[in-house]
Amino acid sequence: MAKRIILVLGGSEPNTPSAFNTILYGIGNALEGIPSFIAAWGMYVFQSLFNLVITSNSGQAALTMPIMAPLSDIVGVSRQIAVLCYQLGAGFVDAFTPVFASLIGVLGVVRIEWNKWARFQIKMQGYLFVLGSIIAFIAIAINFQ
Repeated sequence: MAKRIILVLGGSEPNTPSAFNTILYGIGNALEGIPSFIAAWGMYVFQSLFNLVITSNSGQAALTMPIMAPLSDIVGVSRQIAVLCYQLGAGFVDAFTPVFASLIGVLGVVRIEWNKWARFQIKMQGYLFVLGSIIAFIAIAINFQ
């Protein structure tokens, strides 16, 4: 499905005019000149929020990495940091999102409603978000390749 969406947007060839390249160009212009710390943190926030909608990690990678990889080149962040931000965003949010099948299955087995779980888990999610931000900042500081 992810590949089909990219094809509908015109493919991911950088030299071919397409809706996909227009989106990438617009995002690149909007982020031009911002510090790399903020660009990496923005990628992390985007991946975290996107994981609330698309819980399939492979689907999320297929949809977002064709945008994040060239975007990282535009904003001056290594592609490895873009992948790190994807991994942090995709991994940490899985324990919280109400549409993640494994989480809902486990909560159903132990008979805990998601609302009760969310109230319990929200502090941990905040801690994990801060931890992920620190990791992204360290990766930028050491020029992680």
